[in-house]
Amino acid sequence: MRRAVGFRGVLVFSSPLLLTGCTGDLSALDPAGPFAGAIANLWWLMLAGSAVIFLLVLALFLLVVFRPGTGRRVSPSRWIWLGGIAFPLVTLVALIGHGLMRGEYILNLGIGGEPFNVEARGSMWRWDFRYAEGVRTSQGILHIPAGRTVVVTATSNDVIHSFWAPRLGGKIDAIPGHAATIRILADRPGIYGGVCSEYCGTGHDGMSFEVHAHTQKDFEAVLAGLPEAQEPAP
Repeated sequence: MRRAVGFRGVLVFSSPLLLTGCTGDLSALDPAGPFAGAIANLWWLMLAGSAVIFLLVLALFLLVVFRPGTGRRVSPSRWIWLGGIAFPLVTLVALIGHGLMRGEYILNLGIGGEPFNVEARGSMWRWDFRYAEGVRTSQGILHIPAGRTVVVTATSNDVIHSFWAPRLGGKIDAIPGHAATIRILADRPGIYGGVCSEYCGTGHDGMSFEVHAHTQKDFEAVLAGLPEAQEPAP
């Protein structure tokens, strides 16, 4: 009895700690925009699916332990077809189908109005951003308009980096000599964290940045006050 009460107590007191891990400045499970929301939705669906599979397997295991011989009523071939082929096939098709739909949603150019283009250039160990066709620049802070899709073109000056603002969208590798694009969108003005999610050397842990989302009016004022590029955009 004491052991059961103690176990329940651990669950009660540990649950808030587990839930706090789902929020925060760099939590992909605390989305602040529709693209990040689609990714979080897929993650929760996969978690629920894996939980159902785990509970089903656990139930079968307990059934065999406490009621030996129960499974003999089902022929071996049926176990193979139902448990080894049909069930995994239905589960995987459902997850893949939902994942493809979420991917198409993220690639939808109709979301967030006319896209605003930004270049994110990684180098050991910082991020530089170019706006308005490379005329304006900022370092360590990406300024974006809230409620509007931002197309980020990521590239690198040296090694492979990875651009990721977890609460606003997915991640994309920044590869030297190659331009890769990703879409982010913030529902509301605010400050959101970003990191390089690809190990790139001894300074990798400090290669972070911030995304400042502004109202359209404030964004235009901020953009006009940014320094001009010292060299033409490549």
